[in-house]
Amino acid sequence: MEWFEDEALWVDFSAVFFSAERAAAAEATVASSPLLDVPAGTEVLDLGCGPGTFTLPLARRGATVTGVDLSQALLDRARREAAEASVDVRLVRADMREFVEPDRFDLAISMYTSFGLFTEHGQNMRVLHNALASLAPGGRLLIDLFCKEVLARDGGEAKIFDVEGGTLTVRGTVLEDWTRFRDDFVLVRGNRARTAFVEHTLYSAVELKALLGEAGFVDVVCYGGFGGEPFDNHARRLIVVGSRPATDRDDA
Repeated sequence: MEWFEDEALWVDFSAVFFSAERAAAAEATVASSPLLDVPAGTEVLDLGCGPGTFTLPLARRGATVTGVDLSQALLDRARREAAEASVDVRLVRADMREFVEPDRFDLAISMYTSFGLFTEHGQNMRVLHNALASLAPGGRLLIDLFCKEVLARDGGEAKIFDVEGGTLTVRGTVLEDWTRFRDDFVLVRGNRARTAFVEHTLYSAVELKALLGEAGFVDVVCYGGFGGEPFDNHARRLIVVGSRPATDRDDA
């Protein structure tokens, strides 16, 4: 079983990984980001949507949002929160390596380094090909992730956070000659400790930009933040946006 297929991980760490503070930050990002400024009725695909951290804010602004995730526990939480907020969203349990709805979406998003989860390069490319096929001509894909440049500058020292009812320790490790990255978590509440890890491919801006081009995306641009900041030495994240060609080459 792959680490992301472990439902116990998402149940035990859901409140930590997807806190109220993170939800509020996502709400503010959707309200202010020119990269996520979508007209009412825009068809949006949220790949790896989790508990709807970005799904719900986009729907509140009038988008028609489909959230896709492999975790039933996270989808159940998203469904509950959508019902409590009276927000209409479509939630689908599916593997992003398999999910395709051809020519449907105007925007596809992949947040919080949910792209690059798979060890095999070909499987990550399948996600890009599926996203391209699911976009309408001219539609955009936006990927947000933690990248090599930010890690090399800021380092991967262990961090300790106060969380509700306890303490979380996070220790990052670069793997396989800077091609993979692993975060190990220790969550302590009272006299109980729970450990877990997440692992993903570690891309640079030029590498991810090339992958989108290889998959068939055009007009690929790298940003250093959701405000559309340049990807430079001040960047805190890597955000890459590419478009499906408005006219497929075979039809041109």
